[in-house]
Amino acid sequence: MTQSRPPKAHLLDDLESIRALLGDQDPPLLSETLDPDSIPMLSDIVEYAPASAAEPEVEPREPAVRTAFRTLAERHLDHELRNAAQLILQEVIDDFVPQIEAELRVRLEARAEQLIKSHRS
Repeated sequence: MTQSRPPKAHLLDDLESIRALLGDQDPPLLSETLDPDSIPMLSDIVEYAPASAAEPEVEPREPAVRTAFRTLAERHLDHELRNAAQLILQEVIDDFVPQIEAELRVRLEARAEQLIKSHRS
C-alpha cells in the first residue's frame, strides 16, 4: 500500500512530456513577456478613504487598561527591587556584624579599664 516516489529522472521526464503536450517547447523568458508599464501601482488599485473615516474610534478604557497594567508592572518591579535591596542590606550587615561586635568589645574593655583606674585613684 505504500507508494514509493519516483526517482528525480522520472520526474524530469514527466515534466518534459507535460511541456511537450502543452506545445510549449521553449518557455519565454520572464523579461520578454512582461511589460514593466503594465504592472499597476498600489495607488492605482487602492482608493484612499478620508482621514476621519480611516481612524477607528478608540475605546476610553483601552488607555486605562494599559495604564493599569503598567502600574501593576511598576508596582511588581518596585516590590522586587525593594526585596532585592533588603537582601543585599542583610548580607552586608551579616558580613560586618563580627567586626562591629569585636570593635564594641575592645571599646567596652577599654572603657571598663579606664573606669576601674579612675575609681582606684
